Amino acid sequence: MATKTRHIGLSLGADICWPICYEALMKELDLTIQYGNDTLRFDVERVLIEPFDLSQPCKYDVVIDRLTHWYHTSREWIKKSILTDDLYVFNNPWSLQSMEKHTSYCAMMRLGFPVPETWLVPPKAYADSADLESTLQQYAKLFDLAEIGDRIGYPLFMKPYDGGAWVGVTAIDDSKALQKAYDSSGTRVMNLQKGVHPHDIFVRCIGLGPQWRFVNYDPSAALHDRYRLDTNFLSMNEETHLANMTMIINAFFGWDFNSCEALRSNGVWCPIDFANACPDSQVTSLHFHFPWLIKANLRWSIYCAATQRRSNNNLNWQAYFDVADSDRSFEEKFEAYAKIAQSRFDADEFYEFCDKHMAHLDEVADQFFGSETVHDAIHQKVESLFPAHELEEFTELFWNRVQAGRRHENSPHT
Repeated sequence: MATKTRHIGLSLGADICWPICYEALMKELDLTIQYGNDTLRFDVERVLIEPFDLSQPCKYDVVIDRLTHWYHTSREWIKKSILTDDLYVFNNPWSLQSMEKHTSYCAMMRLGFPVPETWLVPPKAYADSADLESTLQQYAKLFDLAEIGDRIGYPLFMKPYDGGAWVGVTAIDDSKALQKAYDSSGTRVMNLQKGVHPHDIFVRCIGLGPQWRFVNYDPSAALHDRYRLDTNFLSMNEETHLANMTMIINAFFGWDFNSCEALRSNGVWCPIDFANACPDSQVTSLHFHFPWLIKANLRWSIYCAATQRRSNNNLNWQAYFDVADSDRSFEEKFEAYAKIAQSRFDADEFYEFCDKHMAHLDEVADQFFGSETVHDAIHQKVESLFPAHELEEFTELFWNRVQAGRRHENSPHT
């Protein structure tokens, strides 16, 4: 029996609070896991940005990636390491690179999900290129934007086809507002999507491996109040439906960590935004939900490292399409999609692993999230975002919400 160390890398950008807590809680756990014929220990290290030889070995078994959706040097290092060293990464970088919100709409429409009617329109303006004028003169069809708006119906939303963080999203109530928003959109390629109206609840379901968190979400609130503190606001059937919806989407695209936004209208859950494969992980947004996130991240990364989980480089969409093209009802198809997704996330094996090897996580985490380490991590994050005169006020606000989340995580019903 050999003692081996599994190495977990953190590929980070401006992240402050969650890596501090992830690293410190990992240290507090002090894991020694008997897996197969080996005794496993775990080491966490932040990945540095540096020149690399394409043939150099990668030391990590798992990398949690928060950077490569926009920083290409690190993205190419990660892709190289997957190809040459079987590195496992959250999330699949090829999928993250190529799957925009527009693509995700198309895919889930193919599977029969009730995605609101969505159009793509050419950009209002273009960056100069050698063949632009001749291409547009020959092939760009003139279109009536107001007519498209009338066909979709109001209210509708204009949003970048590949966007994130609510950048460039505009709520539109009439053709005049539509034209104004389009005229201001510049070179962005935009989707127009029919608003889900009326709706009575807006939920973000965060998926991390086969783990789920349901958040009552208020996009009109200030950033620090968008993730509401509500609990038990969904029925068991609704929780199951939203968890399966998120799991199907994530498994389809090879995303370990993603959030799915859905609106409930007349009892039907309509997914409206589900290509969020680098979800907000900061305590200044998540606060109450922050302890869950750190624990979920630890569980899935430790499981993937210990079992040496392999990347699903062949996403095998045909398995889903075979179901989609059958003559079953959507409810029957949805159940079949969920079974495919559950298998791809090794859900049963994962929970068995956690019960056997990490049963003490909740107890250790309960003590940890009441510690000065967590308070200091919150303080550092607040200091990076808020003006000096609000530093103490918001540090205490988020600290108190984390304590409420800590208590909820350890309450009997959780």
